[in-house]
Amino acid sequence: MKTIATSILLSLALLCVPTAQADSIESFGSGANAFTMTFVPIGNPGNAVDTTVNPNVGGGAVAYNYRMGKYEVSRDMVNKANAAGNLGISLRDMTPFGGNGVNRPATDVSWNEAARYVNWLNTSNNYSPAYKFATQPGDVGYSSDAQIQLWQVSDPGYNAANLFRNSQARYFLPSMDEWYKAAYYDPNANGGTGGYSNFPTGSDGVPVSVSGGTTAGTAVYNQPFIQGPADITNAGGLSPYGVMGLGGNVWEWEESQRDLLNNSTSSDRGLRGGGWDNDSFILSAPVRYVVSPLSQSYNTGFRVASIPEPSSVALLMLATVGLWPRRKRIS
Repeated sequence: MKTIATSILLSLALLCVPTAQADSIESFGSGANAFTMTFVPIGNPGNAVDTTVNPNVGGGAVAYNYRMGKYEVSRDMVNKANAAGNLGISLRDMTPFGGNGVNRPATDVSWNEAARYVNWLNTSNNYSPAYKFATQPGDVGYSSDAQIQLWQVSDPGYNAANLFRNSQARYFLPSMDEWYKAAYYDPNANGGTGGYSNFPTGSDGVPVSVSGGTTAGTAVYNQPFIQGPADITNAGGLSPYGVMGLGGNVWEWEESQRDLLNNSTSSDRGLRGGGWDNDSFILSAPVRYVVSPLSQSYNTGFRVASIPEPSSVALLMLATVGLWPRRKRIS
């Protein structure tokens, strides 16, 4: 006869561990301000670093499971978060660049504004904010573009390895390694041992330039300046993990500062992927730009990453209720 503990363990496993690595669709806001975001699982924890590029340009080694937003954040997502959370994030009028369609990527967003958006995703779902700010929406002196503060050792969720990101947050801007892995790593390459490609389409060959679409091996780049970006769900072929638009469409913010130390609130932050008006080289693995977190541009947007994976949630729950086997203490 099964014990109660075994039954609970099996139930938790069935609830929290997917039978396949499936995308997750997560909901935010309510009523007129409700929207969803799709996240793609990025597995293969402990993958090797890409040794072919400068360490401050790309690495890609990530020791844990996480999820990457399948699409760039859209204008609609930011507008609804603004309305629900009083965030005050400004967006560029893209009338000269193809228009302001609700599914176009949100652009002209600074790093700090992207961090404000991510914080709202967390706090509106009862998670810890990812980034620390002195003022919150509604406070006297609030600005959506204020610089962050560093988390301190006395703060719950403090992580000495990353003073920008609170370890108790579920949603965050992807680090350089997290972004790089989702874009350039293919776990099935080299006979299943894994490896890196030069472009986010899973190939060392230059992607086919398109104005939009979802055909494999394509990307939205080398397009007329006035055309503007494609809708976030029509932004070219997928990466090996199944993420769209990591090459071309709009530049995307990394969480990481120039030297990857994340210990200076005013330091330049990384930008990756290139935009619709850039050439193919800008989409490739060796290219990483760094700019001020206050910088805003017509062709710069962002996407969101999250943790933990459902499988990690299951293990966490099992450990919490004391059902996961613990190692014996050796004294």
